[in-house]
Amino acid sequence: MQTFNVKTRNFTYPVVIGNGAWRTLRKFPFRKYTSIFVITERGLWNRWGKLFLEESGLSAVTTLLVAPGERSKSLRVLERLSGQLLKQGADRRSCLALFGGGVVGDLGAFLASVYMRGIDCIHVPTTILAQVDSSVGGKTAVNLGEMKNLIGTFHPGRMVVSDFRVLSSLGHWDFRSGLYEVVKHAILGGPALCQQLEASLPRLQLKDREALEAVLPPAVKVKVDVVNRDERERNLRMTLNLGHTFGHALEEATGYRRFLHGEAVGWGLLAIAQLGERLRLLAPEEGTRIARLVQRLGPLPSIRDISTARILRLLPQDKKTVGGKIQWVIPERIGKVRVVSDVPRRAVAAAFQDIQEMDPSLWAPA
Repeated sequence: MQTFNVKTRNFTYPVVIGNGAWRTLRKFPFRKYTSIFVITERGLWNRWGKLFLEESGLSAVTTLLVAPGERSKSLRVLERLSGQLLKQGADRRSCLALFGGGVVGDLGAFLASVYMRGIDCIHVPTTILAQVDSSVGGKTAVNLGEMKNLIGTFHPGRMVVSDFRVLSSLGHWDFRSGLYEVVKHAILGGPALCQQLEASLPRLQLKDREALEAVLPPAVKVKVDVVNRDERERNLRMTLNLGHTFGHALEEATGYRRFLHGEAVGWGLLAIAQLGERLRLLAPEEGTRIARLVQRLGPLPSIRDISTARILRLLPQDKKTVGGKIQWVIPERIGKVRVVSDVPRRAVAAAFQDIQEMDPSLWAPA
């Protein structure tokens, strides 16, 4: 079990990751709150709720449920939860415990940021993607129509506790989806972390705690280090969007039905590596290494039926677009990326068509 500290403009909070992390909540000052509400999904809570309450020392909590899936990240669901909090007597000294994956964390933290102009929350992420990425850094959001994470705030939790044991309830696809975010962090982290991930991939399974300990905490540290240097995404933190510009467009183009978020990011990493090579910013051998990391996780859902024109229409709607110019995060090598705004449209189209021509059925898991 490891602990990293994230410094915000107002306070510092710990990120605890590893087996037994939930027990560290026994030292958290819950007594200062008038009430504790858990935001979660029914199936997840039925399986893990009792153990979580026992390990955390919590007893008197009220549970509010959301449906699984990206469609719960909406203003409609936010309004419903706000009404439930009010009906249950939540006040300015209440606290939300966000027990779930990225949807629960993004939605629940946004709810905490706006309910009565802001109440505290803690993150209890239950997926790899949420543990290594979305629970850390204070970003909150809901979607607006086709646009992912368009409405949001910065509202860091007072603590993040990521226990590996809850990952055992993940299905194969959810487990693998989270690993694409780990690949992204390895690319950003540099050659040592990338090499560590490459060595761990053959045995990276839910039951292999040693392998998880080898790659997940270092991946979290990449996120923590960036957030500590740029909490509000003024410059450096934008690099964490590596692979996400193409990835979000793919999610939106398919109505959030075809891809898990990590799978879309996997395609996004392949596309941005191709774009980097076409712009002569990324050496072909580095691009091949990035592609191989993604491909070793196994096949991705097909993108061959998605029109290039559709993707090109969606890309400028990315919330990181400034003055009509997309802020592309493009790798120059493992461990170094560049934010580029003036990218020719034809190069973007060609990079997307490059990855469409790949045959994902031939990719072999590690």
